[in-house]
Amino acid sequence: MAKVGPLMFIQQVRNEVSKVTWPSRNETTLTSVIVIIFAIIASLFFFLSDQVMSFFIRLILGLGS
Repeated sequence: MAKVGPLMFIQQVRNEVSKVTWPSRNETTLTSVIVIIFAIIASLFFFLSDQVMSFFIRLILGLGS
């Protein structure tokens, strides 16, 4: 692999960045909202699963009051 100078490297980077299709503001907002919603759903699922398992473990081990 041939070494390139800093100027050539910057030119190559600019060339590659110009090929990228950047998302619009609406696409970015929508995907961010979807990620937040799924994170909330996942956290609720794991919280409820933990509570249910904790209840049954306490029930089985006789630690419940």
